[in-house]
Amino acid sequence: MPELPEVEVVRRGLESHAVGRTIDSVTVLHPRAVRRHLPGADDLSGVLAGATIRAARRRGKYLWLDLHRPDVAQGASVPVDSVVPDPPADSSDVALVIHLGMSGQMLVTAPDTPDPVHLRVRAQLGDGMELRFVDQRTFGGWFLDAYSDDSDPALADIPTTIAHIGADPFDPSFDPDAVVSAWRRKHTEIKRALLDQTLVSGVGNIYADEALWRSRIHGARLTDELGPRKLRSLLDAAREVMSEALESGGTSFDALYVNVNGQSGYFERSLNAYGREGQPCRRCGRLMRREQFMNRSSFSCPRCQVRPRGH
Repeated sequence: MPELPEVEVVRRGLESHAVGRTIDSVTVLHPRAVRRHLPGADDLSGVLAGATIRAARRRGKYLWLDLHRPDVAQGASVPVDSVVPDPPADSSDVALVIHLGMSGQMLVTAPDTPDPVHLRVRAQLGDGMELRFVDQRTFGGWFLDAYSDDSDPALADIPTTIAHIGADPFDPSFDPDAVVSAWRRKHTEIKRALLDQTLVSGVGNIYADEALWRSRIHGARLTDELGPRKLRSLLDAAREVMSEALESGGTSFDALYVNVNGQSGYFERSLNAYGREGQPCRRCGRLMRREQFMNRSSFSCPRCQVRPRGH
């Protein structure tokens, strides 16, 4: 599943190539692509038609478009079964949440560009371009959501389905000291805590392994046994490695992850831990190991990241 850098690359592409454009029409080509939008494909297409894309936004690994609907703003009626909320003051009318899943792609293309084999949703834009959602494995999709009515100003313009997700290390509201304190109160493996999106969002399996390697911490170490300085260094490492990945366009191991222009990221060439089983540690030379963790693989150095006793 794409992690923060990959999703941010897509968001930036949508910001450059889709924001400010109006959606003329939407065609859903596969029902699974809109299965999370319970009113159905026709409702989603009807609500999106005529809407203007105001912004492309992200929280952690979650992406959405802020949409303005003139008919709602003018007081026109809305279908009873629609999920469109009352338009918040000084805000967009509705959020189009985009779940990339494991293989989702958002492409902005000319209409005469041949359709990809796994095209799931086509949105025709007012200037003649098309916004296409391509998803080989059909784990991703689009759905409409209202904005959170939470009293916390930091959550006021976040879609309700995403409001429980914590801030990420790039968010101005991110409080690393609060995260460290929350971790210290827990008694859990540090990698499990790092992957908990309610505390710090955006970090997935790849960048967790990279941050742990940089911090010389084994993922099975317990959070309440690590000091505040060590935990803070881990957060700093996570932000650092994701920042570097952003500069490279994200991490891509095959053709499934691309930006809105269809280009793959290249940060996999700079990975120090993930996927490097049996290769020399770039810091000490010891052969890297792979271990099972939460139905996935963890990669670490036996010398730099000493496994705690009993694991």
